[in-house]
Amino acid sequence: MKKILVTGGTGYIGSHTVVELQNSGYEVVIVDNLSNSRADVVDNIAEVSGVKPAFEEVDCVDKEAMRKVFEKHGNIEAIIHFAASKAVGESVQKPLLYYRNNIVSLINLLELMPEFGVKGIVFSSSCTVYGEPDELPVTENAPIKPATSPYGNTKQINEEIIRDAVKANPVFSAILLRYFNPIGAHPSALLGELPNGVPQNLVPYITQTAIGLREQLSVFGNDYNTPDGSCIRDYINVVDLAKAHVIAIDRILEKKQDEQVEVFNIGTGRGLSVLELVTMFEKATGVKLNYKIVGRREGDIEKVWANPERANKVLGWKADTPVEDTLLSAWKWQLKLRERGIQ
Repeated sequence: MKKILVTGGTGYIGSHTVVELQNSGYEVVIVDNLSNSRADVVDNIAEVSGVKPAFEEVDCVDKEAMRKVFEKHGNIEAIIHFAASKAVGESVQKPLLYYRNNIVSLINLLELMPEFGVKGIVFSSSCTVYGEPDELPVTENAPIKPATSPYGNTKQINEEIIRDAVKANPVFSAILLRYFNPIGAHPSALLGELPNGVPQNLVPYITQTAIGLREQLSVFGNDYNTPDGSCIRDYINVVDLAKAHVIAIDRILEKKQDEQVEVFNIGTGRGLSVLELVTMFEKATGVKLNYKIVGRREGDIEKVWANPERANKVLGWKADTPVEDTLLSAWKWQLKLRERGIQ
């Protein structure tokens, strides 16, 4: 059984990916410092998949602690690197925190990989690297624009670091997955998005407002150049997204890559506005949302959605869960959290 290290594996996307990896027969070692997740996620992963992954509470910024993880677990074949601070707004306020967490953690992994014979890395990148794109939908060939936030900048810098590291060290390879906007929860309602404090992402804020934890949802801006004035994004189901990582790992370990560093957009190819998503949530759940339009938020991009053809053709991967089902899964997760007394 091949062993995969998943950093940030108790987080939102990480936990769903661990389940899909285990369902595909991989052995998983999770590393997470629990800065934005809970340790009991490991038990929930075990309940969903029937397998309890190994878990190490370690910060990827601590290189010696990471070295011990590699020594202890041995024979790690590949890494999926999720661990990162990820709130756009917070990154504008605390840029150095973001540069330290997001860049040093990656450098540590890249330095340890050749030392322990790790064959490849799948990097959790983002459509933020495209900035405000010239053409929509966005393909992988779109120019990388100056980042609108330190968070976005760390993704760009990390992609460049990976390219340079692979070029200098051809024994390993990389796949960069540029996600659009992951939403929803596992159909079991045992895994989902559980942000610490005030949610930075739209859907948890929607579900927390719907259940009464938040008084009101703020829609940032209705004066953008879009049909209803609100920002447009490509919202992708988190389980669909998780499956793309398993395919990427297969591709690395089976040496199917055309190039040592490959890039794929992971999105649906459909752009939805914030107000459209609110309406779809209300329809899917039958719950009315209390929301108000407020001013624009610093660092927000007007509109972006993916051209996912390359991932569809080359990886054989497709996002096929309907948005309504995805929003309903997020609502069921929120209800389950209340049942568990977590929120």
